[in-house]
Amino acid sequence: MRALLIALLDLLLYSNFWIALAAVGMAAQSQLLLLGTGEPTALLGFIFFATLFLYAVHRIIGLRKSEPFTASGRYAVIARFRNHIVFYAGMAGLCAGLFLLQMPRALIAGLTAPCFLALLYVLPVWKGYRLRDLHYVKIFLIAITWSWITVFLVALELGMAWSTPMYVMLLERAFFVFAITIPFDIRDLDIDAFNKVKTLPAALGVRSSQRLGGLSLGLMLLLAALNYYWDVYTLNDLVAIVVSACLSGLLIFLSDRTRHDYFFTGLVDGMMVLQFLLVALL
Repeated sequence: MRALLIALLDLLLYSNFWIALAAVGMAAQSQLLLLGTGEPTALLGFIFFATLFLYAVHRIIGLRKSEPFTASGRYAVIARFRNHIVFYAGMAGLCAGLFLLQMPRALIAGLTAPCFLALLYVLPVWKGYRLRDLHYVKIFLIAITWSWITVFLVALELGMAWSTPMYVMLLERAFFVFAITIPFDIRDLDIDAFNKVKTLPAALGVRSSQRLGGLSLGLMLLLAALNYYWDVYTLNDLVAIVVSACLSGLLIFLSDRTRHDYFFTGLVDGMMVLQFLLVALL
C-alpha cells in the first residue's frame, strides 16, 4: 500500500498535475478577489492544460540537460514516468488548443507575450540555450509570467484589466511567486552550477536569499493591505493572504539542499493551492 501511495504521489507531482492545479487555483483566486465569485471559463481551462503541457515539456528537456543527476532523486522519478509525461504533454497541448478556440480575440492577444516567454523559457531555441539558462533571469521570468497569466488575463476577461486594484494585485502576485521560487533555486544550486547558470542563491548565499524571500512576502502583504484599504479585499481575504504568507515564509526559511523534493514540489508549490483554498473558504 505504501509503495502504491508513493507511486501515485510521484505521478501527481512529477507529471505536473499539481502545478497545473496551482496555476488554475491562482487564476480562480483572482476571480474571487476581483469579482467576489468564481466561475469556470475557457481561460481557466486553457491555463490548466497549457501549464500541464509547458511543464511536461520542461521536464523532458530538463532530463537531457541534467543527465549526471538522473540516477536518483526527482530526475530518476521523472525518467521513470517519461512516457506518461510525453503522453500528457500531447493531450494537454490538444486540450489547451481547444480552449483557446473558445476565447475572444482580445484575450488571445493578451496571451501572446506570456506564452511566447514561457515557450522560450523551456525550449532550447538558441544554440541549445533556454531563457532559463541566462544568469539570474529565470526567477524573474517565472514571477512575471505567472502574475500576468493568473491576474492580468483574468482581469482582462472580467473587463477590469486597467483598474488600479488589478495593478496592485499583479505586483502582489509577482512578489508571492518570486518568494516561493527562491527555495527551488536553493534546491537546484548543484544542477545550476553544472549547467553554468548563475542564480540569486549562488550569488547571495542561501541565508541572504531566504531573507530576500521574506522581504518579498512582506511587500506582498503591504500590497494586499492596500487593496483591503480600498475595499477590494474583505477582511477574510486579507487574513487568508496573511496566513499563506506566514506559512510560505516558514517553508522558505526551512529550505536547503538536503530536503526531499516532496518538500519543494509538494509543499512549496502547494502554497499556491493553499492560498486559493484559504481565500475561497474564509
